[in-house]
Amino acid sequence: MRIRPATPEDANALTEIAFAAKRHWNYPEDWIRRWQDLLTITPEYVLENRVLVAVSEDEGEVIGFSAVSLQGEVALLDHLWVLPAFMGKGAGRALFSAAEQAARESAAVRMTILSDPHAEPFYLRMGAVLCGRESASMDGEERYLPLLGKAL
Repeated sequence: MRIRPATPEDANALTEIAFAAKRHWNYPEDWIRRWQDLLTITPEYVLENRVLVAVSEDEGEVIGFSAVSLQGEVALLDHLWVLPAFMGKGAGRALFSAAEQAARESAAVRMTILSDPHAEPFYLRMGAVLCGRESASMDGEERYLPLLGKAL
């Protein structure tokens, strides 16, 4: 696998990856539809943010991506998604490391992550620490998104 910068032409593939990864956690399809705007990656988004893709060496397929948006000295890990067939095989770790490096190169000193609850253990393994939780109730179901941070 190799990591490369995303291009605007990757936007549709990145959107498909985000939806596939989110569906992996068996969320109700109604929730997935409501998250459509959050999961859709546009060519403009790719141009305006540091977006990196993981590409499989054997087939050259885009298998995951990460995206960092910069807010002064803080980098927000806006996206990190991997196709379910490639989860647990190192793509997420490589994308997280590449996002950290991109943030450092942009003079960020801290990365923040508002995570899906299912991804929290992954980010903790990457060295992030839990800073709080943000309410994200859906259809009367109480749920919270972990807010994590990592010094760069």
